[in-house]
Amino acid sequence: MADFFKLMEQARQLQGGMQKAQEELARKVVFGSAGGGMVSVECDGTGRIKRVKIDPSVVNPADIEMLEDLVAAAAADAQGKAATSAQEEMSKLTGGMDLPFKLPF
Repeated sequence: MADFFKLMEQARQLQGGMQKAQEELARKVVFGSAGGGMVSVECDGTGRIKRVKIDPSVVNPADIEMLEDLVAAAAADAQGKAATSAQEEMSKLTGGMDLPFKLPF
């Protein structure tokens, strides 16, 4: 029975750690870019996009598709960095062990 209580305490600690990690990730800022920095995207550590910056020189009304592609690529870059950051935080929390389920972020 002591093992059960120990397991429950570990689960509580993990839950508290996950909540703290989520809060830290929400405050973290990551950047992604495309087109040699002509388009940049800022997002938080959870991948939520906060800001998009576009250099005026890439705004060509005759080629909107290129601008759309650059924005999508910069967003994917930023969100990929956010996912890597979140994975690193979770790895610290779980001691590097692979969990058999997906975490909530």
